[in-house]
Amino acid sequence: MAEFRNKNNTHTSSSRVPIFNRSLTTIHSEEKQALQKTQNLERVASLRGRVVKKLCSLFEPETPSSQEESTPFSNKPKPLKSTESASVSKSLDASRIIRLPGTEDRIVLYFTSLRGIRRTYEDCYAVRLILRGFRVWVDERDVSMDSCYRKELMNVLGEKSMKNVTLPQVFIRGNLVGGAEVMKQLCEIGELGKILEGFPKTKAGFVCESCGDIRFMPCGNCSGSRKVFDEDEELLKRCLECNENGLIRCPNCCSA
Repeated sequence: MAEFRNKNNTHTSSSRVPIFNRSLTTIHSEEKQALQKTQNLERVASLRGRVVKKLCSLFEPETPSSQEESTPFSNKPKPLKSTESASVSKSLDASRIIRLPGTEDRIVLYFTSLRGIRRTYEDCYAVRLILRGFRVWVDERDVSMDSCYRKELMNVLGEKSMKNVTLPQVFIRGNLVGGAEVMKQLCEIGELGKILEGFPKTKAGFVCESCGDIRFMPCGNCSGSRKVFDEDEELLKRCLECNENGLIRCPNCCSA
């Protein structure tokens, strides 16, 4: 009987050990999660500081003569997620060496109006809405409507294939700002409005009556057929005034 009690007691004490171990493991797990959370917050703060510095230097003048184009940045941005901060930081690193000649006086947006890729279309639509919210005139270049814009963007970015180019891409005063994530972050931290100061304003709710904000119109020379009849040679020739889709830029709302 004594042996039975000893065995029973041994069994009882050993059965309590796993329960204690599980409880202890839970405590260590909670402490580990708290530590990881603290480390993540410190990492985000560090990334945020680097991103803000790069945002500050993006539009700072390189020489005293270009101080009119500079825009100071605030030192109190909203917190950024670590993944978003890394994306913005990477885009800004590339933007420091990429310029679009001849656009120092405007905002240029390369985008697509096609809905073939949902995420791309939504990003393009979001950036257009952000810029229109500030009521500034934007030189919108739809790469799906004119292949010249597609080639132009590829040449500027140094890409051999459009598959490597993400849309949208925004240039402000000739500097590449970046895509949708960068524009959203600039808008969220309240710095986009400062960057866009000095640009021509448009009327609230303005819609071009000629093109309906499509920015393109059928060619008046060939009526969109891309062919004109040469009376001297009595032959149909390619119209030289329109693009591959028989379209021209709207003369009422677009610049040359």
